[in-house]
Amino acid sequence: MAEKHLHSSDPELAGVPSRHSSSEKKHDAYMEGAAVLGGEDEAAKYGYVSRGLKSRHIQFIALGGTIGTGLFLGIGNAFTHAGPLSVLLGYTFTGIAIFAMMQCLGEMATWLPLPGAIPQFCARYVDDALGFAVGWNNWYAASITLCAEISAAALVIGFWEGAQSVNVAVWISIIWVVIIFLNIFAVSLYGEAEFWFASLKIITIVGLLIMAFIVDLGGNPHHERLGFRYWKNPGAMKEYPPQVHGDLGRFLGLFSTLVNAAFSYGGVEMVAVAAGEAENPRKNIPKAVRRVFWRILFFYVLGSLAIGVLVSSEDKGLLDAQADGRSDAAASPWVIGIKNAGISVLPSIINAVILTSATSSGNAFLYSGSRYLYALAQNRQAPRIFLTCSKKGVPYYAVGMTAIIGALTYLSVDSNGGAAKAFGWFQNLTTIAGLFTWCSICIAYLRFYKALKAQGVDRNTLVFKSKFQPYTAWFALIYFAIIIIFNGFAVFIKGNWDVSDFIAAYIGIPIFFLLYGGWKIVKRPKIIKPMEADLTTGKAALDAEDEHWQRIYKPPATIIEKFWDWLV
Repeated sequence: MAEKHLHSSDPELAGVPSRHSSSEKKHDAYMEGAAVLGGEDEAAKYGYVSRGLKSRHIQFIALGGTIGTGLFLGIGNAFTHAGPLSVLLGYTFTGIAIFAMMQCLGEMATWLPLPGAIPQFCARYVDDALGFAVGWNNWYAASITLCAEISAAALVIGFWEGAQSVNVAVWISIIWVVIIFLNIFAVSLYGEAEFWFASLKIITIVGLLIMAFIVDLGGNPHHERLGFRYWKNPGAMKEYPPQVHGDLGRFLGLFSTLVNAAFSYGGVEMVAVAAGEAENPRKNIPKAVRRVFWRILFFYVLGSLAIGVLVSSEDKGLLDAQADGRSDAAASPWVIGIKNAGISVLPSIINAVILTSATSSGNAFLYSGSRYLYALAQNRQAPRIFLTCSKKGVPYYAVGMTAIIGALTYLSVDSNGGAAKAFGWFQNLTTIAGLFTWCSICIAYLRFYKALKAQGVDRNTLVFKSKFQPYTAWFALIYFAIIIIFNGFAVFIKGNWDVSDFIAAYIGIPIFFLLYGGWKIVKRPKIIKPMEADLTTGKAALDAEDEHWQRIYKPPATIIEKFWDWLV
């Protein structure tokens, strides 16, 4: 099905159909809710989410949503362990697998854009037990990551003079309240906040890439051309762990970056979670999925390359920051590299961006966690009360339950006590949850692919058809499974054994399979046969709404409108 072009005299509306009236939107939500929830009585009782995310919200969530402190700070850890070339290769290889996974998710989410999406796809196409395991695993991971981002944002504020004298619990409280405010009233408020947060991240990354290019070629106060000197000394690929030497050590160093990169890409699937609340999803979701490629290229691949030419992997400032556990701009390889070049104004600017990135990521994870809980309630795998929506279409009980977990952030305040250690353990439990989510998406897609074939649906008729299937899905599934199995390889190296590191690396595996096995034992669901997979529940209402969007679709007329239509 060819995508059509759009029009309006207002650039904000260019390429977008004229707005539904409030009553029409409520009617559309009611009809969609009745189809998905199982009847008009259910829709009247609980309400339904609202399609309040505009095209620009979805596009910028795809480009910059959920990018928190990892890109600005976490990459430094991989850099010191493995060297610049290993980081570049690790982020590139993982980026390819992420893009492959997103192609699978994009095809499913365009066919049936549901709120929460991923647990529902698993339950519809594979097995109820997989939907249960993925949904609760994702909800837990999103809730704890919310805590981690709030904690990171609060600590980042301490970088500025005068802020250190204020108890960090005060900053935690302020950030927590702001994030809840952005989620509890209307999904459009969340979308608007993410649009501006993502815009700031994109502008910052583009600015840093341009600055890195200029500095590398000698456009710095020292008038010194850096080139690739740091790739020669101390070397492009370092041995890790230190006691393993030669090619094996360099290979293990490269593999360690795959693990780090996988964690940095966490949350990239957010665009599909938001598909159930997006305007005109059959147009906006495919466009957003395609733009994940540019997010991977500009943010991660070119970003890791830029860091590699700016700073040495054995820079004393970087090593000291890693050893001290710093989590502000002082630990950012971007800041260290630019300061070494003689530019002193950057740290406060980057610290402000890290603060907004952490807040934005917390905002996104509260949203996604609440929608995973909502999806579980739709699957009857969580209390039905979590389906209850406000008049604005916000599932406020699901938002509230997820937000309450944010109170665990206060455990991190006691930096020397058992509470902080407990908080650290909670975080460790989330480390491979994202990898299980991506594996589950690939498995769901493989079953979706078979179901389409079994039920006579020609993939050439789909609005969004991913390429090279099912090999794309198999590649991503195997890649992520390898990282899950070997992510804790370092503890098995002679002299490197540590019980806590082993548990941190692998505790997520039994948790996931306990969730899966528990539901399997209690409810005894069968693996769904391709011919019996539910491809259609809720689709008729979405198709009718899609026809309405296409019917009032008008092409952009001016250059400004055409540019805006291309951009968002």
